[in-house]
Amino acid sequence: MYRTHNCGELRENHIGSAVTLAGWVQTVRKFGSITFVDLRDRYGITQLVFSEQLNGLLDASPLGREFVIQVKGTVLERSNKNAKIPTGNIEISVAEFSIMNSAKTPPFTIEEDTDGGDELRMKYRYLDLRRPTLKRNMELRYKVNRSVRNYLDGQGFWDIETPFLIRSTPEGARDFVVPSRMNEGQFYALPQSPQTFKQLLMVSGYDRYYQIVKCFRDEDLRADRQPEFTQIDCEMCFVEQEDILNTFEGLFKHVFNDVKGIELTEAFPRMTFADAMWQYGNDKPDIRFEMKIQNAKATGQVFCKALEGSDFKVFNEAESVLMIAVPGCWEYTRKQLDELTEWVKRPQIGMSGVVNIKCNIDGTFKSSVDKFFNEEKLKDIADFCGAKAGTLILILAGAETRTRKAMSELRLEMGNRLGLRNPAIYRPLWVIDFPLFEYDEESNRWMARHHPFTSPKPEQIPLMDDMSRYGEINANAYDMVLNGTEIGGGSIRIFQRDLQEKMFAALGMSKEEAQDKFGFLMGAFEYGAPPHGGLALGFDRLCALLGGQESIRDFIAFPKNNAGRDVMLDAPSDIDAGQKKELGL
Repeated sequence: MYRTHNCGELRENHIGSAVTLAGWVQTVRKFGSITFVDLRDRYGITQLVFSEQLNGLLDASPLGREFVIQVKGTVLERSNKNAKIPTGNIEISVAEFSIMNSAKTPPFTIEEDTDGGDELRMKYRYLDLRRPTLKRNMELRYKVNRSVRNYLDGQGFWDIETPFLIRSTPEGARDFVVPSRMNEGQFYALPQSPQTFKQLLMVSGYDRYYQIVKCFRDEDLRADRQPEFTQIDCEMCFVEQEDILNTFEGLFKHVFNDVKGIELTEAFPRMTFADAMWQYGNDKPDIRFEMKIQNAKATGQVFCKALEGSDFKVFNEAESVLMIAVPGCWEYTRKQLDELTEWVKRPQIGMSGVVNIKCNIDGTFKSSVDKFFNEEKLKDIADFCGAKAGTLILILAGAETRTRKAMSELRLEMGNRLGLRNPAIYRPLWVIDFPLFEYDEESNRWMARHHPFTSPKPEQIPLMDDMSRYGEINANAYDMVLNGTEIGGGSIRIFQRDLQEKMFAALGMSKEEAQDKFGFLMGAFEYGAPPHGGLALGFDRLCALLGGQESIRDFIAFPKNNAGRDVMLDAPSDIDAGQKKELGL
């Protein structure tokens, strides 16, 4: 038997017991004739004591970091107790030990706060995964997985697998493709989601389906993206939007309570896409703090009277003038304001500057545009923003789309600076009533905002016959947002062939192309397809948010880097000439 107990298990009630432990050496500390060793495994750390009699053996066979050893000994009460670890009241008096495997000196410290950079840790991921931080993340991921499955099972969902080798139907992100040896010159694609399969399962009558499934997208990466990622994929028959929102709000609350011990008792607020864009500048608003955007001028229409008849060209010539009132920042120094100006001028923000108005405690105002706006007009602007004394008003002006995006980023930046985006606080919401279409100027055509299987709002289906009104149509779609991050989305699906054909035509797809790519789905709709809809939650992202972190990488056992490479395996890589010949490449 390699061990009778693990390294996180022993307590004071085990004192006097003979035990066998096995694990990795965390640290070795020698004090005269006694040596202390911290032994680590998945479960925790236990302190070992090597007496004078064993020190000679240790001198002959010294232990190093990450050596794998087995020890036999007796549990003793520890004299210098360590309240920071669960086993801190005991230690093991070692009677005998054996080195099961030695180890080279690790390229970085395998501790909570490591000295290894991202690329180095990813190259030696099997070592990085030994760190307590990563272990906690992997444990949290497992607990979320288990909690989700338990909830969905209780709601009558079945876990049904769908294929990974499918047909390529690129609509949005690029597909990963796989050459077929048996069908030379032809290719499979890896699924970006199981979208059409889950709809076919609804046609088949499996009215509550789910998978915790791998999906694949060949797109540029960032901290919260990976080329292969996991989603909680669900679909239901005979449901309307309200049924789905209630079901998955219940899932979310269950997971938070089960995994984090956080009880979310209130119903999730709901916000239309239009309100999210007007008030927060994006469709995934962070509602942990207020600081809503005030639209003083939008699409050329002036809403703040103080702007009318001014001599300030920046506002007069701008398509959009947006404002936020930042509480408690009226004492910002010139240096701090200049730094904010430089911040908005960065290429990723793209503004030429920021106007500021200080709402002083004594009721007076001081601004960077005093030359153009007198005290009365500055007060009008403050009233328009709902800015109280002690507030700093920040104003951006320019082209509507760019300015709205920039103000959204500036709002979040100020939230960060004021400590208002506490990762321990969770504020979920639903965003609803998205546009069904968005117009792509580059390709000069309408695109599906979500995907081409999303249904219009039932009352707006007649508008599908008039291209001039596509911009008025709302999708029967919804996103779940948490702390400014979209963690999932879904829709009520199209389930009738004629409406699906209209949707494909609206996207510029010919009947022949639609039949070639999606004939199997439209054919299925002719055999009694029920109304259905669903939702997919980003599993990796949900785990990261529950863990209080922004990046999903440390919640995936073996992630890729920003270039989509596995630096541990050195993949992707070339294949040999024989394989290429077999594949007809």
